[in-house]
Amino acid sequence: MTSAAPDLVAHRAVVADAGAQTRRREPQAPGRRAARPSTGWLGVLPLLAFAAVVLGLPVAAMAAGSITTTDDAGVASVTGANFSATFDGPYLESLMGSVRLSALTAFVATVVSLPIAYAIVTSRFRGLRDAVLSASGVIANFGGVPLAFAFVATLGNAGVLTGFFGLAEKGWSLYNFWGLSLVYLYFLVPLMVLTLTPALDGLKPQWQEAARNSRATGFQYWRHVAFPILLPTLLSGFVLLFGSAFSAYATAAAMVGSSIPLVTVKIASALTGDVLVGQSGIALALGMDMIIVAALVMGVQLLLQRRTSAWLS
Repeated sequence: MTSAAPDLVAHRAVVADAGAQTRRREPQAPGRRAARPSTGWLGVLPLLAFAAVVLGLPVAAMAAGSITTTDDAGVASVTGANFSATFDGPYLESLMGSVRLSALTAFVATVVSLPIAYAIVTSRFRGLRDAVLSASGVIANFGGVPLAFAFVATLGNAGVLTGFFGLAEKGWSLYNFWGLSLVYLYFLVPLMVLTLTPALDGLKPQWQEAARNSRATGFQYWRHVAFPILLPTLLSGFVLLFGSAFSAYATAAAMVGSSIPLVTVKIASALTGDVLVGQSGIALALGMDMIIVAALVMGVQLLLQRRTSAWLS
């Protein structure tokens, strides 16, 4: 007994020391860890400040101007007449004209781009794929006045192709609704190709092999497997194209002016007083209508992209 007691005491001391070391090495429980304030949000402060200055201030000024009117004595008052005017007469016609043109061109571009993007994805030539995608990226950003003059020189009344093929004698005109639609398709189709290509890349070959093993035809595979998966991407791309065409201004202004009722051209005319003086409040209200449409477009696109990523991730 007397010889074992020191060993027992020493053993207990070693165990106690090991326990203390273990407790020192053990990480603290999440609930006991000292709460540290997160500083990750500081990194986005410059972006938020930039957005507030570049986007927030103009939108606030536009919103204030759209609900304000000034009488002859210079007294400002709040009114809803500007917004009411945007849904009446030529302003409503311009809104509907922009919606009609944007919806048609977005739909045609979506339908045309799908086989083009599929041909690019399934092509065995890597160089062709890279060349087409690079060209699409350039053409999708080629717009404005240069694009209008390029089409005028090519398909205008005295354009190269118009004279070579005698299109004017066949009733062709670039300066109407269908001519402007053709110009819009020039940059909308490449934009849709860039949007669809990653989604087509996400279709797994195993899905098609499983369909073949089940004796499904190619049409059945696309009808029941590929198309339902691609549908959110197609709708998202359609919404993106609609917003791009709806906000386009320089190309239409340089090519057709006010001969075709478009909301962007009508806003410019109202702000500069080309037709009537003192219509700036209505122009600002039309701008707010466009912002509301753009916000709806962005919201729908974000929802559709989230659903697409759930399938193709």
